Amino acid sequence: MGAAWAGDCDAVPPEPLDAAIIYAPAGALVPKALAAVRKGGRVVCAGIHMSDIPGFSYDLLWGERQLVSVANLTRQDAEDFLAVVKLCPVKVHTTRYKLADANRALDDLRAGRFDGAAVLIP
Repeated sequence: MGAAWAGDCDAVPPEPLDAAIIYAPAGALVPKALAAVRKGGRVVCAGIHMSDIPGFSYDLLWGERQLVSVANLTRQDAEDFLAVVKLCPVKVHTTRYKLADANRALDDLRAGRFDGAAVLIP
């Protein structure tokens, strides 16, 4: 898998992504995500609800980019997935920040000072 990125909504990732997953219910993120993936890349809308997707240029789909949604999964789907994960472990990288340090976490994220996800701890 290629690069992962969790920048702010108006920034552009440092390199084209293989895929983007949108959990937020904000349709306005779809064109931004399409612009961030490489040709042949995929944007997955994973939320249960989403606001309207604004119109966008065909250029964002051109190059065999894919825009897909996923249905809610069942408990059995999750159990089957977790069984596969045990065979091919996922390595999770987190950097913890106190909630009071949220702005520092955002600055570190923008500057690329950590890999993985930032986690805010109350």
